[in-house]
Amino acid sequence: MQTIKTKTITLTQDYINDVEQTVKPHWGDLGWVTYKRTYARWLPDKQRTENWAETVKRVVEGNINLDPRLSGPEVDADVVADLTVEAEQLFKLIYGLAATPSGRNLWISGTDYQKRNGDALNNCWFIAMRPQAYGDSHIQPSYLDPAQKAVSMPYAFLFDQLMKGGGVGFSVVQANVQQMPKVDRSINLTILIDKASDSYDASLKLGATDKTAWLAQHDKNQVAYYELPDTREGWVLANAEMMDLHFDATNVNDNDDLVLDISQIRPKGARIKGFGGTASGPMPLVEMLFDINALLNTRLNAKLTSVDCTDMANMIGKTVVAGNVRRSAELALGSGEDNDFITMKQDQEKLMHHRWASNNSVAVDTRFSDYTAIADAIAHNGEPGIVNLELSKNYGRLIDGLQADIDGDVEGTNPCGEISLANGEPCNLFEVFPYVASQQGWDLKDAFGLATRYAKRVTFSPYDWEVSRNVIQKNRRIGISMSGIQDWILGTFGNRVVKGFKTVQDPATGMTVNEPIYDPAAVKTVDGLYHAVIDADKAYSDALDCAPSLKHTTVKPSGTVSKLAGVSEGMHFHYADYLIQRIRFQDNDPLLPALKACGYHMEPDVYTKNTVCVEFPVKAANAESAEFASAGTVSIAEQFATQAFLQTYWSDNAVSCTVTFQPKEAKQIAGLMAQYRHTIKSTSLLPYVGAGFKQAPKEPIAASEYEKRHAEISGDVAQVFAAQNDNHDQKDIELVDQSDCAGGACPIK
Repeated sequence: MQTIKTKTITLTQDYINDVEQTVKPHWGDLGWVTYKRTYARWLPDKQRTENWAETVKRVVEGNINLDPRLSGPEVDADVVADLTVEAEQLFKLIYGLAATPSGRNLWISGTDYQKRNGDALNNCWFIAMRPQAYGDSHIQPSYLDPAQKAVSMPYAFLFDQLMKGGGVGFSVVQANVQQMPKVDRSINLTILIDKASDSYDASLKLGATDKTAWLAQHDKNQVAYYELPDTREGWVLANAEMMDLHFDATNVNDNDDLVLDISQIRPKGARIKGFGGTASGPMPLVEMLFDINALLNTRLNAKLTSVDCTDMANMIGKTVVAGNVRRSAELALGSGEDNDFITMKQDQEKLMHHRWASNNSVAVDTRFSDYTAIADAIAHNGEPGIVNLELSKNYGRLIDGLQADIDGDVEGTNPCGEISLANGEPCNLFEVFPYVASQQGWDLKDAFGLATRYAKRVTFSPYDWEVSRNVIQKNRRIGISMSGIQDWILGTFGNRVVKGFKTVQDPATGMTVNEPIYDPAAVKTVDGLYHAVIDADKAYSDALDCAPSLKHTTVKPSGTVSKLAGVSEGMHFHYADYLIQRIRFQDNDPLLPALKACGYHMEPDVYTKNTVCVEFPVKAANAESAEFASAGTVSIAEQFATQAFLQTYWSDNAVSCTVTFQPKEAKQIAGLMAQYRHTIKSTSLLPYVGAGFKQAPKEPIAASEYEKRHAEISGDVAQVFAAQNDNHDQKDIELVDQSDCAGGACPIK
């Protein structure tokens, strides 16, 4: 074996130039604009943001160099050669938009931030809300032994991951909440701020105290005193200490008074290095700390409830969102029989204050068959969603049958519902667009193989939390998704996957149900692609001398990423055959003059000041086909059946789906949930809304209106933008209503 000194895999400019000349990216109608304002990073040395080739180069190199075989002082020369070829194939695959890694990877992979924060490559996480030990983690309260269980730990985990831009699912099922101790102490919380801080006046209005005046009258050695550094960790630790002081087991110095000094926290609008964007100032943190402390004080000598535990997580989520830089995605999972949890959003005051910050779902099993009450709640407000943990623990793909306890540590799911997760575990996503990949001449098995190896390497990131490192090393879970599924199936097989229904009797309930009939060619093809993923994982795992991934495939909702390639989102049907898609921009966004020059209609946003609403006419793939169906025309029964098809033949994790229903279909919800209780691992439902309000994000239009709008557009936005700005744009532009999971089940606000 010939070895060479450790080498970083890089893509040559000659290869990149060749791909740029031979491969045309499959930009959707909103694709390049969405990319430019969402994933193109600022390049300080060039005083502009990246172009697409630069982004893909960064992303691929950031990933390929995670291969653990490159970490030694010397590496096999053949490994370097093979990985270099693989990096070139990945670049070609992603550059053409035949596939992409997750939005988190598009933004973070290959950056210094990735090297400092290994967690940053993963979109979403799951944590159980019960006392846990911090262990050997990057966040560790100084007053605790690493092995000591603390109420604050899952909230610190959630806060930390949300601050890094990830979403978090969390479990408040009774088995977890009952482990919470009673609240032993009422804590007096004082928040100090120095007059020199630009946030002084705003913080005082929220209840903060002048630092100089307080120190003149108090001895800080007589209280629990913490001066927050201007870091993410400082925010997390401040909340952790405040929570832990309420419980005797973690109040090690017998303190009833906590004083937090926020003077060092940067003011609103200051630059955030690394992650990007601008700061919110300390004000949202001040409000959150007072709110959580007040909640805990009201529970003195009582145990916390599932609603309490959810409220505190929602208050954290609200704080993270406040800066309008990160999108806080939370999913709260409660027990199916917990009526207080199921109805908690009926309190309108608390809903508006903080309970909007999570989507709420309930955990069920196959024995749960009466969905009447849940269906009624869904029909009225679109919640709760359903998560069947029993199926996730004991099944991969449904066609592979019962595999008892194959995933026995599963306790919940990520916010979008496509990955069943153990405590502390993240989702790890990559999606292939088979509709685009086939058009570009890719062998789909090769494309899915490259995706598998990409996701596998992410599991070797230097994760920040011990609970995560342990479960990732054990499971190596990946989530290889396909998106644009409706486009691909209709374009490839000439029909939708559900060809009809046959009447059968449910053996458990005796009810007559309509069982779906699937296209056999689609079944065979999807099954073959699944096994291509399995084979690729086994081969790569053998090469890396690590365990094969516990589970491999999924269907993510997709959102911003699917807009890049202009394909249907995940398994979802297009919203309409022809529509106006509206995107909101800050009024100083440098993309606006280019869009205006190209003829896109724009007008002031009616809901938000200093915001412009731009209208993009969009035609769905296969819109002219007689077999085409949209979210506004497809039946609720066919959507359930399509999700069941993918859970049976493709996804060994889960399938994210937001089933849309017409008002007249609401009465079918309970029966369909009962029918598919042995098949679907998670689902959520929302009523279909066409153009029900002014400047709706999506508005169905007639084909003639689309043709009229499309004819008004001329020129290439990318080229016009480059000419107007000499390829020099601005940094720190605020993004409005963009999220990786928009349009799916992921509750990013």
